[in-house]
Amino acid sequence: KMAGSSAPWIGSAYLFLQSTCKTIVLPSLYESSQKKPSVFKALKLALADSTGSVNGVDMLKVHCSHPHLIVQLKFCKRENCRRFLRSYREGALQESLQNHLQLSLAMSTVPLEMELKTGSEHLDNMLKDEDHCLECIYREKPDRLRDEEITELEECLKSLVLHQSIMNNAAVKDCASPNSPSLPHPSQGCSPSPSVTFVFQGQEFANRTLTPDDHQKFAKLVSKKWKQVGRSLQKTCRALRDPVIDNLALEYDREGLYEQAYQMLLRFIQSEGKKATIARLIAALEENGLISLAEELLGFRSNEDCF
Repeated sequence: KMAGSSAPWIGSAYLFLQSTCKTIVLPSLYESSQKKPSVFKALKLALADSTGSVNGVDMLKVHCSHPHLIVQLKFCKRENCRRFLRSYREGALQESLQNHLQLSLAMSTVPLEMELKTGSEHLDNMLKDEDHCLECIYREKPDRLRDEEITELEECLKSLVLHQSIMNNAAVKDCASPNSPSLPHPSQGCSPSPSVTFVFQGQEFANRTLTPDDHQKFAKLVSKKWKQVGRSLQKTCRALRDPVIDNLALEYDREGLYEQAYQMLLRFIQSEGKKATIARLIAALEENGLISLAEELLGFRSNEDCF
């Protein structure tokens, strides 16, 4: 039986990861002090994608067992576990992790195979029976606390987020110095925007106009959810009002998801000009649970300096 209403729902599972490319050995990358932070960040962001929350699933330990990288997962809410299972079953988790590894490790592609296990149970064989999978995960209680190494990596990511926020805010203050309060002609790189800063995940960030790099990252990582993001943006952007989004999907169907997403955001940027800001896009991503993509766009790329 599942936990009663008074007891917290806690379960555990093991995610087995292996690259199908002979030249990419995930355990070796994770054992490298230089590459470990990049692999960890990709895992963290992909798991956040799978549940729609950075705290939806916890990593207790990452085991290196060649050729597999094995991640011990802990779930504290049944609904988060259910979202994770759906993302895993539909291939969204696999696609997300491949994309994040590709970005973090600066590789052309990182093809993966995944397996999900609890004790002696192979959940891949029962994914269609979601409730049974939940029961198996609930029965497998976590046998350890979070590994110290995971805690250190988490702190490293947090410090990078804070550092980036401070740097962004400092850049904004330099643009709007007291000596030039009106700023009728902003200096290069300091585009005017509706608000100077915005808040994401409880932290303040500098607002800015979207860049070509933002544009490409968005198109590459948003995948099937580009339409949902477009519909969030259309609330304040006439250029994306119906039936524009559906027409873009048809017009660029042959070119695939990347081009569809790219063209949608291009319409937004061309229509809104300097008002096409990072804050508006982040808000649309947050509304659709794309937390890790939002973090990528805010510049949390390299964490190798921590080690």
